[in-house]
Amino acid sequence: MRPPDAREIRWFATKGTGTNDAVRMAKLLSELARTTELPFQKNRKLTSFWTLLQEVRRQRPGLLVMEGTGIFGGLVCLLSRFFLRVPYVFSSGDAVGPFIAAHVPIAGPIAAIYERFLCRCSAGFIGWTPYLCGRALTFGAPRAVTAPGWVLGGNSAVDREASRESWRAQWGIPQSSIVVGLLGSLEWNRHRQYGYGLELVRAAHRVKHPDLVFLIVGDGAGRKRLCEEAGDLLGKRIFLPGAVPLDQVMSALSAMDVASLPQSMDGVGLFRYTTKISEYAEACLPVITAPIPMAYDLGEGWMWRLPGGGPWEESYVSALVALLETLDREQIRARSAVIPKSLDAFQCEPQVRRVTKFIEEILEAEARHLA
Repeated sequence: MRPPDAREIRWFATKGTGTNDAVRMAKLLSELARTTELPFQKNRKLTSFWTLLQEVRRQRPGLLVMEGTGIFGGLVCLLSRFFLRVPYVFSSGDAVGPFIAAHVPIAGPIAAIYERFLCRCSAGFIGWTPYLCGRALTFGAPRAVTAPGWVLGGNSAVDREASRESWRAQWGIPQSSIVVGLLGSLEWNRHRQYGYGLELVRAAHRVKHPDLVFLIVGDGAGRKRLCEEAGDLLGKRIFLPGAVPLDQVMSALSAMDVASLPQSMDGVGLFRYTTKISEYAEACLPVITAPIPMAYDLGEGWMWRLPGGGPWEESYVSALVALLETLDREQIRARSAVIPKSLDAFQCEPQVRRVTKFIEEILEAEARHLA
Protein backbone atom coordinates (compact mmCIF):
# COMPACT_ATOMS: atom_id res chain seq x y z
CA MET A 1 0.00 0.00 0.00
CA ARG A 2 1.55 3.30 -1.09
CA PRO A 3 1.89 6.03 1.55
CA PRO A 4 -0.38 9.09 1.50
CA ASP A 5 0.63 11.97 -0.78
CA ALA A 6 1.24 14.73 1.78
CA ARG A 7 0.62 17.44 -0.83
CA GLU A 8 -2.94 16.40 -1.57
CA ILE A 9 -6.03 17.43 0.42
CA ARG A 10 -9.46 15.96 -0.17
CA TRP A 11 -12.58 17.33 1.50
CA PHE A 12 -16.34 16.87 1.63
CA ALA A 13 -19.42 18.25 3.40
CA THR A 14 -21.88 15.80 4.95
CA LYS A 15 -24.70 18.28 4.36
CA GLY A 16 -24.10 17.74 0.66
CA THR A 17 -22.26 19.09 -2.35
CA GLY A 18 -23.36 22.61 -3.24
CA THR A 19 -24.81 23.41 0.19
CA ASN A 20 -23.81 26.34 2.37
CA ASP A 21 -21.56 24.02 4.39
CA ALA A 22 -19.73 23.03 1.21
CA VAL A 23 -19.36 26.70 0.23
CA ARG A 24 -17.94 27.42 3.68
CA MET A 25 -15.33 24.67 3.52
CA ALA A 26 -14.33 25.51 -0.06
CA LYS A 27 -13.55 29.06 1.07
CA LEU A 28 -11.71 28.01 4.23
CA LEU A 29 -9.40 25.79 2.15
CA SER A 30 -9.13 28.16 -0.82
CA GLU A 31 -5.57 29.33 -0.06
CA LEU A 32 -4.20 25.80 0.13
CA ALA A 33 -2.76 24.16 -2.96
CA ARG A 34 -4.05 20.90 -4.41
CA THR A 35 -7.40 20.67 -2.66
CA THR A 36 -10.28 18.77 -4.26
CA GLU A 37 -13.87 18.29 -3.14
CA LEU A 38 -15.21 14.75 -3.02
CA PRO A 39 -18.95 14.55 -3.76
CA PHE A 40 -21.40 13.67 -1.02
CA GLN A 41 -25.17 13.39 -1.36
CA LYS A 42 -27.11 13.67 1.88
CA ASN A 43 -30.11 11.84 0.43
CA ARG A 44 -27.86 8.94 -0.67
CA LYS A 45 -25.67 8.55 2.38
CA LEU A 46 -24.81 4.88 2.03
CA THR A 47 -23.87 5.25 -1.63
CA SER A 48 -21.84 8.34 -0.81
CA PHE A 49 -20.09 6.47 2.00
CA TRP A 50 -18.87 3.71 -0.33
CA THR A 51 -17.93 6.15 -3.08
CA LEU A 52 -15.97 8.34 -0.68
CA LEU A 53 -14.14 5.42 0.86
CA GLN A 54 -13.16 4.07 -2.56
CA GLU A 55 -11.93 7.50 -3.67
CA VAL A 56 -9.82 7.96 -0.54
CA ARG A 57 -8.39 4.46 -1.03
CA ARG A 58 -7.58 5.20 -4.67
CA GLN A 59 -6.17 8.70 -4.22
CA ARG A 60 -4.51 8.34 -0.78
CA PRO A 61 -4.40 12.08 0.02
CA GLY A 62 -2.23 13.53 2.73
CA LEU A 63 -5.27 14.81 4.59
CA LEU A 64 -9.04 14.30 4.54
CA VAL A 65 -11.23 17.19 5.73
CA MET A 66 -14.90 16.78 6.65
CA GLU A 67 -17.40 19.59 7.21
CA GLY A 68 -20.10 18.13 9.45
CA THR A 69 -20.30 15.12 11.72
CA GLY A 70 -22.75 12.76 10.05
CA ILE A 71 -22.15 9.11 10.89
CA PHE A 72 -21.50 8.00 7.30
CA GLY A 73 -18.96 10.75 6.76
CA GLY A 74 -17.42 10.11 10.15
CA LEU A 75 -17.03 6.41 9.34
CA VAL A 76 -15.17 7.32 6.16
CA CYS A 77 -12.78 9.42 8.24
CA LEU A 78 -12.25 6.73 10.88
CA LEU A 79 -11.78 3.88 8.40
CA SER A 80 -9.41 6.01 6.34
CA ARG A 81 -7.41 6.77 9.45
CA PHE A 82 -7.10 3.18 10.67
CA PHE A 83 -6.85 1.18 7.47
CA LEU A 84 -5.42 3.63 4.93
CA ARG A 85 -3.28 5.76 7.27
CA VAL A 86 -4.93 8.93 5.97
CA PRO A 87 -5.32 11.51 8.78
CA TYR A 88 -8.44 13.63 8.97
CA VAL A 89 -9.67 16.98 10.27
CA PHE A 90 -13.34 17.67 10.84
CA SER A 91 -15.43 20.78 11.40
CA SER A 92 -18.69 21.15 13.29
CA GLY A 93 -21.16 23.76 14.49
CA ASP A 94 -22.81 21.44 17.01
CA ALA A 95 -21.89 19.21 19.92
CA VAL A 96 -22.47 15.85 18.23
CA GLY A 97 -23.59 13.69 21.14
CA PRO A 98 -26.18 16.10 22.59
CA PHE A 99 -27.45 17.02 19.11
CA ILE A 100 -28.20 13.41 18.17
CA ALA A 101 -29.59 12.66 21.64
CA ALA A 102 -31.97 15.63 21.34
CA HIS A 103 -33.51 14.06 18.23
CA VAL A 104 -33.18 10.36 19.07
CA PRO A 105 -32.75 9.98 22.85
CA ILE A 106 -32.09 6.24 22.69
CA ALA A 107 -29.06 6.92 20.48
CA GLY A 108 -27.54 9.37 22.97
CA PRO A 109 -24.99 7.03 24.62
CA ILE A 110 -23.75 5.73 21.26
CA ALA A 111 -23.55 9.28 19.89
CA ALA A 112 -21.49 10.36 22.90
CA ILE A 113 -18.98 7.57 22.27
CA TYR A 114 -18.90 8.40 18.54
CA GLU A 115 -18.16 12.08 19.27
CA ARG A 116 -15.28 11.26 21.61
CA PHE A 117 -13.85 8.72 19.20
CA LEU A 118 -14.09 11.16 16.28
CA CYS A 119 -12.23 13.82 18.28
CA ARG A 120 -9.57 11.54 19.71
CA CYS A 121 -8.66 9.94 16.40
CA SER A 122 -8.56 13.19 14.44
CA ALA A 123 -5.53 15.25 13.48
CA GLY A 124 -7.42 18.41 14.43
CA PHE A 125 -10.78 20.10 14.80
CA ILE A 126 -12.25 23.26 13.21
CA GLY A 127 -14.95 24.56 15.53
CA TRP A 128 -17.66 27.03 14.66
CA THR A 129 -17.33 28.42 18.20
CA PRO A 130 -14.53 28.53 20.78
CA TYR A 131 -16.80 26.54 23.10
CA LEU A 132 -16.90 23.65 20.62
CA CYS A 133 -13.12 23.82 20.27
CA GLY A 134 -12.77 23.45 24.03
CA ARG A 135 -15.15 20.49 23.96
CA ALA A 136 -13.19 18.78 21.18
CA LEU A 137 -9.88 19.31 22.97
CA THR A 138 -11.37 17.87 26.15
CA PHE A 139 -12.43 14.80 24.16
CA GLY A 140 -8.91 14.28 22.82
CA ALA A 141 -8.55 16.30 19.63
CA PRO A 142 -4.81 17.14 19.46
CA ARG A 143 -5.39 20.71 18.24
CA ALA A 144 -8.23 23.05 17.29
CA VAL A 145 -8.99 26.36 15.58
CA THR A 146 -12.15 28.49 15.58
CA ALA A 147 -13.87 29.49 12.32
CA PRO A 148 -17.39 30.75 13.15
CA GLY A 149 -18.40 31.58 9.58
CA TRP A 150 -19.39 34.76 7.76
CA VAL A 151 -22.27 36.14 5.75
CA LEU A 152 -23.07 33.72 2.93
CA GLY A 153 -26.59 34.95 2.19
CA GLY A 154 -25.91 37.37 -0.65
CA ASN A 155 -24.74 40.96 -0.71
CA SER A 156 -24.75 42.46 2.78
CA ALA A 157 -24.72 46.01 1.34
CA VAL A 158 -28.31 45.85 0.11
CA ASP A 159 -30.61 48.87 -0.10
CA ARG A 160 -32.40 47.96 3.11
CA GLU A 161 -35.34 50.32 2.73
CA ALA A 162 -36.10 49.33 -0.87
CA SER A 163 -35.71 45.63 -0.05
CA ARG A 164 -37.95 46.02 2.98
CA GLU A 165 -40.77 47.49 0.93
CA SER A 166 -40.35 44.94 -1.87
CA TRP A 167 -40.35 41.82 0.31
CA ARG A 168 -43.19 43.02 2.53
CA ALA A 169 -45.30 43.78 -0.53
CA GLN A 170 -44.47 40.37 -2.04
CA TRP A 171 -45.46 38.56 1.17
CA GLY A 172 -48.51 40.68 1.94
CA ILE A 173 -47.09 42.21 5.13
CA PRO A 174 -48.28 45.74 5.98
CA GLN A 175 -45.46 48.24 5.53
CA SER A 176 -46.20 49.88 8.91
CA SER A 177 -45.95 46.65 10.93
CA ILE A 178 -43.26 45.74 13.43
CA VAL A 179 -42.00 42.41 12.10
CA VAL A 180 -40.44 39.84 14.42
CA GLY A 181 -39.05 36.89 12.52
CA LEU A 182 -36.46 34.30 11.81
CA LEU A 183 -34.89 32.69 8.77
CA GLY A 184 -33.55 29.17 8.73
CA SER A 185 -34.19 25.48 8.28
CA LEU A 186 -37.61 24.54 9.66
CA GLU A 187 -36.95 20.97 10.71
CA TRP A 188 -39.17 19.21 13.25
CA ASN A 189 -37.90 17.55 16.41
CA ARG A 190 -40.34 14.76 17.17
CA HIS A 191 -38.90 14.17 20.63
CA ARG A 192 -39.37 17.80 21.67
CA GLN A 193 -42.41 18.33 19.44
CA TYR A 194 -40.72 21.53 18.37
CA GLY A 195 -39.37 23.27 15.28
CA TYR A 196 -37.79 26.71 14.81
CA GLY A 197 -40.47 29.37 14.86
CA LEU A 198 -43.00 27.48 16.99
CA GLU A 199 -42.42 29.87 19.90
CA LEU A 200 -43.26 32.79 17.59
CA VAL A 201 -46.46 31.11 16.41
CA ARG A 202 -47.53 30.42 19.98
CA ALA A 203 -46.70 33.97 21.03
CA ALA A 204 -48.68 35.35 18.08
CA HIS A 205 -51.86 33.78 19.46
CA ARG A 206 -51.35 35.52 22.82
CA VAL A 207 -49.81 38.91 22.05
CA LYS A 208 -52.32 41.79 21.84
CA HIS A 209 -49.85 44.31 20.36
CA PRO A 210 -51.79 45.73 17.37
CA ASP A 211 -48.77 46.50 15.14
CA LEU A 212 -46.90 43.22 15.59
CA VAL A 213 -46.65 40.51 12.94
CA PHE A 214 -44.50 37.37 12.72
CA LEU A 215 -42.43 36.24 9.74
CA ILE A 216 -40.87 32.76 9.57
CA VAL A 217 -38.80 32.26 6.41
CA GLY A 218 -37.57 28.78 5.51
CA ASP A 219 -38.66 25.30 4.64
CA GLY A 220 -38.52 21.80 6.05
CA ALA A 221 -40.72 19.23 7.75
CA GLY A 222 -41.62 21.72 10.48
CA ARG A 223 -43.22 24.25 8.13
CA LYS A 224 -46.40 22.22 7.73
CA ARG A 225 -46.70 21.93 11.52
CA LEU A 226 -46.20 25.67 11.93
CA CYS A 227 -48.91 26.37 9.36
CA GLU A 228 -51.28 24.12 11.29
CA GLU A 229 -50.42 25.86 14.59
CA ALA A 230 -50.90 29.27 12.96
CA GLY A 231 -54.54 28.47 12.17
CA ASP A 232 -56.62 31.46 11.13
CA LEU A 233 -53.69 33.83 11.80
CA LEU A 234 -51.82 32.44 8.80
CA GLY A 235 -51.41 35.14 6.20
CA LYS A 236 -52.81 37.76 8.60
CA ARG A 237 -50.47 37.93 11.57
CA ILE A 238 -48.25 34.94 10.90
CA PHE A 239 -46.43 34.66 7.57
CA LEU A 240 -44.72 31.45 6.41
CA PRO A 241 -43.62 32.18 2.83
CA GLY A 242 -41.18 29.29 2.46
CA ALA A 243 -37.48 29.39 1.64
CA VAL A 244 -35.57 32.04 -0.29
CA PRO A 245 -32.44 31.43 -2.43
CA LEU A 246 -29.13 31.76 -0.60
CA ASP A 247 -28.13 34.83 -2.59
CA GLN A 248 -31.31 36.63 -1.47
CA VAL A 249 -31.08 35.95 2.27
CA MET A 250 -29.65 39.35 3.23
CA SER A 251 -32.23 41.12 1.09
CA ALA A 252 -35.07 39.08 2.63
CA LEU A 253 -33.91 39.90 6.17
CA SER A 254 -34.67 43.54 5.40
CA ALA A 255 -38.36 42.71 5.85
CA MET A 256 -37.76 42.15 9.58
CA ASP A 257 -37.31 44.58 12.46
CA VAL A 258 -36.28 42.06 15.14
CA ALA A 259 -34.80 38.58 14.74
CA SER A 260 -35.58 35.55 16.89
CA LEU A 261 -32.72 33.13 17.58
CA PRO A 262 -34.31 30.39 19.70
CA GLN A 263 -31.74 28.24 21.47
CA SER A 264 -31.85 25.66 24.23
CA MET A 265 -29.99 25.78 27.52
CA ASP A 266 -28.50 22.33 27.07
CA GLY A 267 -25.58 20.59 25.39
CA VAL A 268 -26.85 21.69 21.99
CA GLY A 269 -27.70 25.38 22.38
CA LEU A 270 -25.01 26.29 24.91
CA PHE A 271 -22.20 25.53 22.45
CA ARG A 272 -23.69 27.35 19.46
CA TYR A 273 -23.34 30.62 17.63
CA THR A 274 -25.56 29.40 14.72
CA THR A 275 -24.95 30.43 11.14
CA LYS A 276 -27.54 33.19 11.28
CA ILE A 277 -25.98 35.42 13.93
CA SER A 278 -23.53 37.03 11.47
CA GLU A 279 -26.37 37.71 9.01
CA TYR A 280 -28.67 39.19 11.66
CA ALA A 281 -25.86 41.47 12.81
CA GLU A 282 -25.08 42.57 9.24
CA ALA A 283 -28.78 43.31 8.73
CA CYS A 284 -28.78 45.46 11.92
CA LEU A 285 -31.45 43.29 13.53
CA PRO A 286 -31.55 43.18 17.33
CA VAL A 287 -31.95 39.59 18.47
CA ILE A 288 -34.17 37.75 20.95
CA THR A 289 -32.49 34.62 22.27
CA ALA A 290 -31.73 32.57 25.39
CA PRO A 291 -28.99 33.32 27.96
CA ILE A 292 -26.44 31.18 26.11
CA PRO A 293 -22.73 32.14 26.25
CA MET A 294 -22.87 33.72 22.78
CA ALA A 295 -25.54 36.18 23.94
CA TYR A 296 -23.13 37.56 26.54
CA ASP A 297 -19.94 37.32 24.51
CA LEU A 298 -21.26 38.91 21.30
CA GLY A 299 -24.61 40.49 22.11
CA GLU A 300 -23.94 43.22 24.65
CA GLY A 301 -26.69 45.80 24.34
CA TRP A 302 -28.42 44.42 21.24
CA MET A 303 -29.79 41.07 22.39
CA TRP A 304 -32.71 40.30 24.67
CA ARG A 305 -32.09 37.17 26.75
CA LEU A 306 -35.17 35.19 27.75
CA PRO A 307 -35.36 32.67 30.63
CA GLY A 308 -36.27 29.02 30.30
CA GLY A 309 -34.63 25.75 29.38
CA GLY A 310 -35.65 25.96 25.74
CA PRO A 311 -37.99 27.75 23.32
CA TRP A 312 -40.51 24.92 23.63
CA GLU A 313 -41.01 25.65 27.35
CA GLU A 314 -43.89 27.76 28.66
CA SER A 315 -41.50 29.94 30.68
CA TYR A 316 -39.71 30.96 27.47
CA VAL A 317 -42.93 31.63 25.55
CA SER A 318 -44.41 33.61 28.44
CA ALA A 319 -41.30 35.77 28.67
CA LEU A 320 -41.40 36.26 24.90
CA VAL A 321 -45.03 37.38 25.06
CA ALA A 322 -44.26 39.82 27.89
CA LEU A 323 -41.37 41.32 25.92
CA LEU A 324 -43.35 41.67 22.71
CA GLU A 325 -46.36 43.29 24.38
CA THR A 326 -44.24 46.35 25.22
CA LEU A 327 -41.96 46.31 22.16
CA ASP A 328 -41.88 49.62 20.30
CA ARG A 329 -39.86 51.20 17.53
CA GLU A 330 -37.79 53.28 19.94
CA GLN A 331 -36.54 50.14 21.71
CA ILE A 332 -35.70 48.59 18.37
CA ARG A 333 -33.81 51.68 17.19
CA ALA A 334 -31.86 51.87 20.45
CA ARG A 335 -30.72 48.26 20.23
CA SER A 336 -30.00 48.43 16.51
CA ALA A 337 -27.79 51.47 17.11
CA VAL A 338 -25.33 49.52 19.29
CA ILE A 339 -24.91 46.55 16.93
CA PRO A 340 -21.24 46.61 15.89
CA LYS A 341 -20.75 47.74 12.30
CA SER A 342 -18.54 44.74 11.81
CA LEU A 343 -18.24 41.80 14.19
CA ASP A 344 -14.56 40.83 14.16
CA ALA A 345 -15.39 37.19 14.85
CA PHE A 346 -17.27 36.90 11.55
CA GLN A 347 -14.75 38.40 9.16
CA CYS A 348 -14.02 35.91 6.40
CA GLU A 349 -10.37 36.52 5.49
CA PRO A 350 -8.89 36.16 9.00
CA GLN A 351 -10.69 32.82 9.31
CA VAL A 352 -9.28 31.65 5.99
CA ARG A 353 -5.77 32.64 7.06
CA ARG A 354 -6.11 30.87 10.42
CA VAL A 355 -7.41 27.65 8.88
CA THR A 356 -4.71 27.77 6.18
CA LYS A 357 -1.93 27.87 8.77
CA PHE A 358 -3.71 25.27 10.89
CA ILE A 359 -3.92 22.81 7.98
CA GLU A 360 -0.37 23.54 6.80
CA GLU A 361 1.03 22.79 10.23
CA ILE A 362 -0.98 19.57 10.47
CA LEU A 363 0.40 18.48 7.08
CA GLU A 364 3.95 19.27 8.25
CA ALA A 365 3.42 17.28 11.45
CA GLU A 366 2.02 14.31 9.52
CA ALA A 367 4.92 14.45 7.06
CA ARG A 368 7.44 14.31 9.92
CA HIS A 369 5.54 11.39 11.39
CA LEU A 370 5.75 9.44 8.12
CA ALA A 371 9.46 10.26 7.57
